[in-house]
This record gives sequence, structure tokens and C-alpha cells, in this order.
Amino acid sequence: MAATGRDAPEQSATADREIVISRVISAPRELVFEAFTEVRHLSRWWGPEGFTTTTRAFEFRVGGEWDFVMHGPDGTDYQEWIFWTEIAPPERISLRHGESRGDPNAFESVLTFAPDGAATRIEMRTVFPTKELRDEAVEKYHAVEGGRQTLSNLAAYVTEIVLKGVED
Repeated sequence: MAATGRDAPEQSATADREIVISRVISAPRELVFEAFTEVRHLSRWWGPEGFTTTTRAFEFRVGGEWDFVMHGPDGTDYQEWIFWTEIAPPERISLRHGESRGDPNAFESVLTFAPDGAATRIEMRTVFPTKELRDEAVEKYHAVEGGRQTLSNLAAYVTEIVLKGVED
């Protein structure tokens, strides 16, 4: 007999519009969190492999914005805009991400930073306005692989900082 009602396994009401990516990073969560708070850090690791970032404006505070351009390895420029909606150091960052302020296709992301022994488990949970926009992000922009590469770049960057601290 199939489970129904309260006996059915819970599924998120947004599951068909979500992308969830996580990674364990060998660094303290305060450092991993800090890598998101300052543009000098973000410009060193943000984006998939081969991308670079040029920041036009950056204010890390609730209600603040990050206006930037991601430069693809093929020379394509991608206009980007992030609006910080919640900041709870060193546990959580919530944001709205689109091409510009007022973008009707902007998506919501929540990043959580949880201790995992001496390491940090970071999770990026992104919810798109529609299933179609999520599918387009996955198929056309390779959002899942790009997200994994971005977290890999973050891991390499903070590991480098940790190693430099040990050497000093």
C-alpha cells in the first residue's frame, strides 16, 4: 500500500525548482564564511573554472549589493547582481541573484556553513522562480557543474590561506 498523507515522505514544495550543492572544505567555518564577505577574497575564487570576476560595486550587509561581471574563458561577459537578504555570521548567508536589480528571473540562494570536525560543510541551496528557469540554468548554463567548480575554487583558495598561515 502506498504511503499517503502524514505517512508519506516529506518532499520540499520547491524541490522541482531547486539546485542543492554541498562540499566539505578543510578549513574553519569562520574562514570559509569570511571568503564570502570581502571582495578581495571573492575576486580570487568566485565562479566556475576559467572565469574571472570584475566588481563594480560591493557592500556586504543586509540590503547591500554586489554588482559584478563574470568573464567566461571564451570571452563572454555575464552581467551579475547579488542582493544580500540575510547575513548570520558564520552560519548563513541568504541572497537574491540575477543579471541586474529588478531581474524577474532572479533566484534565491541560501548558503549554510556547518562545522564538520575541523572542516566546514558548505551547502548552497538555490530556488528558481519556476521549474523551467531551473531546467534552463542546468541545461544551458551547466549550473550544477558550475556550482561544484565554484565550491572547488573556494576550497582551493581557503586551503591556500590555511597553509600560508601554517607556514608563517
